[in-house]
Amino acid sequence: MVEKYSIRTDLALEEKERFESDNVEVQGVVLEEEFDEEREIRISRVRIETEKGAKVMGKPVGTYLTVEAPNLGVPDEGYHREISEELSGYIKELIEKLGLLDKVDLSVLIVGLGNRQVTPDALGPYVVENLCVTRHIVKEYGKYAMGMEHANLVSAIVPGVMGQTGMETLEIVKGVVDETEPDLVIAIDALAARNSRRLNRTVQIADTGIHPGSGVGNHRSGLTKESLGVPVIGIGVPTVVDAATIVNDTMENLINALETSEMLKGVGDVLRTYSAAEKYELVKELISPHLNGMFMTPKDVDDMVKQISYTISEGLNILFTNAGQA
Repeated sequence: MVEKYSIRTDLALEEKERFESDNVEVQGVVLEEEFDEEREIRISRVRIETEKGAKVMGKPVGTYLTVEAPNLGVPDEGYHREISEELSGYIKELIEKLGLLDKVDLSVLIVGLGNRQVTPDALGPYVVENLCVTRHIVKEYGKYAMGMEHANLVSAIVPGVMGQTGMETLEIVKGVVDETEPDLVIAIDALAARNSRRLNRTVQIADTGIHPGSGVGNHRSGLTKESLGVPVIGIGVPTVVDAATIVNDTMENLINALETSEMLKGVGDVLRTYSAAEKYELVKELISPHLNGMFMTPKDVDDMVKQISYTISEGLNILFTNAGQA
């Protein structure tokens, strides 16, 4: 049963937490955490340093920054501005790690992945809508038209999904990259989480690129340095969680309740002996087959995705075009 255990998540932090809950140390993987008590923001850095660690984690070697902000889905302009500035700094940190920070007039292609017609999957397209793109201005009138000595060339594309275009996202983006020759690609996509409390409250930034649809089982070709020929930073927000996870969390609450009952305490004790993998597989078998492919999202996902997408786009505008700076 354990061998079949496969957690549905795009977050490297949750993969690391899964091993820690089973008291398993993953060699070649380092976790660092910071917590801002005043704003209740937790910053986690998962560094996968070896190929062995990458194989165990199921994710490429690289750095995965996770920003957890419980009020990210709340309409608070001041709070979102602070998060935008935080995100800008963390994206800058990865650009520096890639050796591109000192490049004059950096050319950046921002890719908004996802389906605009499906709200939980519309994060990428919404981010692109609010971007300050500059490549066409600089190409036409020169960088001084931007009112500064050095101006980054920012371009953007929303490639859609295969069901709309009949093409792999990689095929479309690769064509644009070959034609426009950016120094860096930043891909934004909606993700899947293991923990429902992280929905629309977490942003992951990684220097390893992104694999569209992997969290929900739709494995498309990844946007990576190997596939595109230029460094790729992936930015994602978990907007969905699978049905098995919801039921599994409910099962945990049930076990806690059983353990407080004198009559049913024995049942709770037996279920408590199951490992996380065994409980998850049991839940999947119990809800099979009708709910196995179902994913859940909060009822107010429409407003949340729009707010978070604006926060991310503002962070990118601050970093690359100084737009929105006070």
